[in-house]
Amino acid sequence: MNEPTRIFDIFEMFKKEPDTLGGMYFAEKISENWVKYTTEEYERVSYELSSGFLELGLKKGDKVATVTTNRPQWNFIDMGILQIGGVHVTVYPTITDEEFDYIFRHSESKYIFVANRILYKKIKPIADKINTIKGVYVFDDVENTPNWKEIAIKGQKELEKNFDKIEKIKSEVSEDDLATLIYTSGTTGIPKGVMLSHKNVLSNSKASVHRLHLNFSHKVLSFLPLSHVFAHMTSYIYQMKGVSIYYADNVAKVVDYIHELQVDGFITVPRLLEAIFEKISSKAKKLSPIKRKMFEFSLKVAEEYHPYTKMKPAYKMKYDFVNKLVYSQWRKALSPNVIFLGVGGSSLSPRLARIFWAAGFRVFEGYGLTETSPIIAVNYDQPNKVKLGTVGTVLEGVEVKIAEDGEILAKGPNVMLGYYNEPDLTAEMFDEEGWFKTGDIGIVDEEGFLKITDRKKEIFKLSSGKYIAPQMIENKLKESFLINQAMVIGENQKFPGALISPNFEFFEDWAKNEKIEVNNSHELVDLPKVKEAIQKEIININKKLGEHEKIRKFQIIYHDFSIKTGELSNTLKLKRKVIAEKYHEFIDKIYPKNSDDE
Repeated sequence: MNEPTRIFDIFEMFKKEPDTLGGMYFAEKISENWVKYTTEEYERVSYELSSGFLELGLKKGDKVATVTTNRPQWNFIDMGILQIGGVHVTVYPTITDEEFDYIFRHSESKYIFVANRILYKKIKPIADKINTIKGVYVFDDVENTPNWKEIAIKGQKELEKNFDKIEKIKSEVSEDDLATLIYTSGTTGIPKGVMLSHKNVLSNSKASVHRLHLNFSHKVLSFLPLSHVFAHMTSYIYQMKGVSIYYADNVAKVVDYIHELQVDGFITVPRLLEAIFEKISSKAKKLSPIKRKMFEFSLKVAEEYHPYTKMKPAYKMKYDFVNKLVYSQWRKALSPNVIFLGVGGSSLSPRLARIFWAAGFRVFEGYGLTETSPIIAVNYDQPNKVKLGTVGTVLEGVEVKIAEDGEILAKGPNVMLGYYNEPDLTAEMFDEEGWFKTGDIGIVDEEGFLKITDRKKEIFKLSSGKYIAPQMIENKLKESFLINQAMVIGENQKFPGALISPNFEFFEDWAKNEKIEVNNSHELVDLPKVKEAIQKEIININKKLGEHEKIRKFQIIYHDFSIKTGELSNTLKLKRKVIAEKYHEFIDKIYPKNSDDE
């Protein structure tokens, strides 16, 4: 089987392996039923869209944007535009009107495809003010609104005329041609258009495909936004392996869908695993004393678990006991079939990874950036290829070195072409030898595993001159089931402090059981017992930290950080500057002016 060199060459793989790859399908939930699309339908509709795009006057290099929740049609548009040498601009549906306007103008998008009526009403007025945009289409059936099927129908009618033209254009598309523009602003600044070629994305897919132990007999759930480079690239890996993909129409139903479908795998960001564990822990607190003790014992056993390591007899006895009574229930509640759980986007707590591994969920943490298509390193399913607390070994074809200041530098076919129409900004991202500057601090250990210690821009210095790596401390704080989210602060201060978002669900249940009436989250977190409980957790966590890293003061905020309220990026990273400005009154209580507190 020849490996693809352009993304649309994946169609040739389906034809050469019809009994395996050709058996995959995409599925979406319509009403209460999962509707499936075969590889034959995928290719047919993609060709119809290619033909339709030609009828609309699109040519090589033109941009088409999608703003949508996850659905099979995203793939149809993707291949339809790529086959005529176009560029797919993937846009998060959760950004602001100002960001939509900027991205559509900056990318010079010609057409936009949106998920539903709500997004159409939001985006159409923005698009109407941009001269380059010729139309906005909707995936859902919305009355009196242009629908994506119109282009496919138009293309179908003219496909005989356009087929040879499509094939000629395909033959002229180079692996070095621009395939996708993915806009990322990280946690600060205006969006930057990351230019990824066919080669960038496919080199990453092909190097990763051998590390994925899923095949045509497996199914996965797709819920990480397809505008996210991790989901974007992984979609091609699934296709190259013949894995069937179910698309979640509602992120709130992800856990329900995992259970309903009994999926074999999925990719996610750490926040979902944290939320699942918080829910498990909250339920455990309501169990009888004996069962609660059993749960706590199972966690202690999990903390000693090491993947692919032969268990000593005494430990195996304990493990088998809690596996039968506790871990088996976790697997039953989620999906006992899960053999692949890919995690990226931000740092995962090693303790949490170990707990999931012990429970039978093989968690493979990786690392990369949008600019690196994205994977630089990843753990994978083989002995000596998983090391918890690291992001795995460097991907084949990718080079990594650590700069003098600890920054991770990368080279390889996966590294972006640059930022769209931003040559100066692009130049800033590379050193004089052409190494891409990731902005992350890390080390490569003696076994070749890469470990991320923090973001270069996020490390700060106390007034004593000691450095603080906040992400490491935040992960330890989030290991507590009482703490949902945390942001460590203290630049130029005498000690680090923290803003804490508590486990509201647990404390609300506690208040009800104690017959304490609270009308809102403000009243809840102001309860002395809540503050005392969080304080005890922080005292215990401080025992695991260096003297200068200990959290001396904290403030409990009244709600979770979220994308909707502006504290999280689309990849669920903390927007530290936004949070600091939004919660300055809380921070002032930690560091009151004219205070001599040490």
